[in-house]
Amino acid sequence: MGEGKVLLGVVAGLAAGVALGIMFAPDEGGKTRKKVQKQGEDLAHSLNGKLDKKFDELKGSISDLSKKVKAQKDAVIAKES
Repeated sequence: MGEGKVLLGVVAGLAAGVALGIMFAPDEGGKTRKKVQKQGEDLAHSLNGKLDKKFDELKGSISDLSKKVKAQKDAVIAKES
């Protein structure tokens, strides 16, 4: 299973948990809203960190691929000369 599907599953599970928590919450509306807001902020922060990490990995992969393509291009040009 790809990492994207795992992440989607985690997000969906978290959303379902929050929804169930709200439905069965014994707290008053204001307290519940604050809890939901905090959980949403925590989720956003967590996703931001994971996306930043994946973006950095992607940039590194692109850089490596670019170097390999340039090396291959230089090798082909050297053979043609």
